[in-house]
Amino acid sequence: MLFGIAQAEPLKLLTEEYRPYNFSDDGKPSGASVEQADLIMTALGIEYSIEILPWARAFSMAESQPSTCVFTTGHDHERSARFKWVMPLLVDRMVMLKKAGSSVNPLDVEDAKRFTIGTQREDFSSAYLRNNNFTKIDLAVDMEATLKKLLSDRIDLMMTSEKTFETMRTEGTQVEAALTLDGKLYGFACNLAVADTTILSHANRTGQTDQKWHPGPHF
Repeated sequence: MLFGIAQAEPLKLLTEEYRPYNFSDDGKPSGASVEQADLIMTALGIEYSIEILPWARAFSMAESQPSTCVFTTGHDHERSARFKWVMPLLVDRMVMLKKAGSSVNPLDVEDAKRFTIGTQREDFSSAYLRNNNFTKIDLAVDMEATLKKLLSDRIDLMMTSEKTFETMRTEGTQVEAALTLDGKLYGFACNLAVADTTILSHANRTGQTDQKWHPGPHF
């Protein structure tokens, strides 16, 4: 059941440049996840703003500032207790990409550890790499910087979502899938001070009444 709530102050929703989910279009936030956020906030009658920032900054602000959420955020065990979660906005798999024509060809996750892999600071893929004992990790401020490194042969592989890879391929970006990894859930990661009623209203709006708003087991 959908119901309105009294939010003490407007929600600040932060995101990053990460096509096709969230990106700038003529200076305005756009993308599939931005559209979902707009629909949910409007339906709930919650005052809000959406801003695109470098991911590490957005992530840090959501963790440290009340009334702040960051999306589209991958959920994992390491992040679970640090936020209140509203999910899923989407389900997607991660993929390691190589430059088109590259001879880099990892057979599996273990084999991929031989290569230098790029990702972004505070991206959940960086936690995945650390937790799986990768040592050759190259961190950049955003996905565009990581992609530039890949295309200029400064790194061997980069991690992104499968749908983002599909968008890159449609736009003619010279990358290929080298290795597909497990699927993940993505959603809003909200500051622990965000009102429980706000989180639960999100869950009711998306029909996820069985989803945990408190630290959950996955994402």
